[in-house]
Amino acid sequence: MSSAVLLMSMSADGYIAGPNDGVGNPGGDEFMRLHEWYLNEDGEVGRPAGEAAVIWDELEATGAIVVGRRTGEQVDFYGGDHHGVPIFVVTSDPTATSPYEKVTFVGDVETAIAQAKAAAGDKDVLVHGAVTAQKALAAGVLDELQIDQVPVLFGGGLRLFDVLPERIELEIARVIDTPQATHIRYRVRH
Repeated sequence: MSSAVLLMSMSADGYIAGPNDGVGNPGGDEFMRLHEWYLNEDGEVGRPAGEAAVIWDELEATGAIVVGRRTGEQVDFYGGDHHGVPIFVVTSDPTATSPYEKVTFVGDVETAIAQAKAAAGDKDVLVHGAVTAQKALAAGVLDELQIDQVPVLFGGGLRLFDVLPERIELEIARVIDTPQATHIRYRVRH
């Protein structure tokens, strides 16, 4: 059965984006520091060496993407192609259109995740975006969190869990500890 899985790199003090995050500066200042763990041996974004490679393989094996509109716009909706799978964008304007064939705008996170799971079949759904993750947790439709905690303190920027409606219990499913990051996979207790 398909699971909706948030994949997010985060500083030790809870930031997923640095200061000055915006369309002209996606992820904010020093954003790539949070993603150095998945640079390959050539220093390019790609499958990392070592134990963290399993996380990259899981990302590449997902069957659909759910992303918030702000995050989607910052990355130009992945150019309409995030490893060849459909992209569902949560937005307050579901009549919005995209120049990309695989991008669908959806008015709420519950419907977006349901449509993404249907499109993904047996594969997992990859979830991106802090607000989208918070909404999915609040709605009870986020199944797992893959948090890649990087040993750095940002001291400012955008936090992943600034606003949650209530306490949410998690269960640790896996921990992969590397010098670049501690990769913790949680199951959400519904």
